[in-house]
Amino acid sequence: MLTTDTFRSQIDPYADSTITDPYEEYRQLRDIGPVVRLDQYQLWVVARYQEVYDALHDHESFISGEGVGVTEQLNKVQHGSSLTSDPPYHDLVRGLVSRHLTPKALREFHTYIQDWADTLVDQLIERGEFDAVTDFGQAFPLALVPDLLGWPIDEGRERLLDWASAGFNAFGPLNERTIAGFPLLGEMEQFLHRMSVPGNLRADSWGAQLVADAQAGEIASELLPALLGDFLAPSMDTSVSALASTLWLFGAHPGQWDLLRSDTSLIPNAFNEIVRYESPLRGFTRLLTKDRALGGTELAAGSRVLLLYGSANRDERHWTAPEIFDITRDNAATHLGFGHGIHGCVGQALSRLEGHSLLNALTRKVRRVEVGEPVWRLHNTIRGIESLPVVLHA
Repeated sequence: MLTTDTFRSQIDPYADSTITDPYEEYRQLRDIGPVVRLDQYQLWVVARYQEVYDALHDHESFISGEGVGVTEQLNKVQHGSSLTSDPPYHDLVRGLVSRHLTPKALREFHTYIQDWADTLVDQLIERGEFDAVTDFGQAFPLALVPDLLGWPIDEGRERLLDWASAGFNAFGPLNERTIAGFPLLGEMEQFLHRMSVPGNLRADSWGAQLVADAQAGEIASELLPALLGDFLAPSMDTSVSALASTLWLFGAHPGQWDLLRSDTSLIPNAFNEIVRYESPLRGFTRLLTKDRALGGTELAAGSRVLLLYGSANRDERHWTAPEIFDITRDNAATHLGFGHGIHGCVGQALSRLEGHSLLNALTRKVRRVEVGEPVWRLHNTIRGIESLPVVLHA
């Protein structure tokens, strides 16, 4: 058995250089050991696939109810959502949100979303050069999520992406990015409290159903802001990242695009490979409730552990040639890009539906995806492109 003093590193996962180009640092962390001590943040980092998977599937030892971020003072105030809770409360609140986001529940929206995807692709082909993030990645979530949640037309919509971004930044260290988001978090909290008042959301919406549940006494009314926030964050930033990466990867790998166009049955696997290769979520932390060995390393109760999904998805111990983008990869579906276990991203079915619909439209309408150089986004938790010029050739 290895001791907790065996592996240490000065690598900073939240440094600008690591955020924009993380994969060499991730490889170094994996090579150091299964669990590595980061003294500057007073936590352990797990960068290998098997250990990340094992921790995600032991929610009794690696708990989320004490927060899933790096900064303890922020972890103390991030309670009430399904992401930052443990069973049995977690089961209740996740069920209230996920009932609308399961593949079965989303079936009724398939035609609507596919039609929307076809229209968007047609418009972008006609337009010529556009930006992969603002004109493609953001277009879908901003068109769908506010209406599904019942947000009022004249309030909050223009701020949703900024609020979601600030919320995810707060899971990182107390750096400039986190601090800059504090005013936005205050705005989001006030907005979600207003939306928790009966009558402020469209009557037939997902959000209004939550408010009705509170009125009926099925859930406590004080839970409503956090539950409405559960819809907001996972339905926005991660989808934007995955969709923008879709254009970047197929533009940079034209042979893979030709392969997908020739065999559209690969679309689900291709989307899994996109999420594996450029994981939208860098990772979250967990708090250990008891002494536990992970990867042969003894960790003490009370330790905070950072699970790096993006590194696990490039681990040579699990993947063959992980640095190669391959839409035929036979184990692409085992990626951890949306998390895993009971805290797997609650919005991933919607993200998949969006991604599959857009790939379906693109393969039917686009012969070649031409891309420029991406500018990578500086963000504590989301791995994503900030801007990327694209031209779709019909």
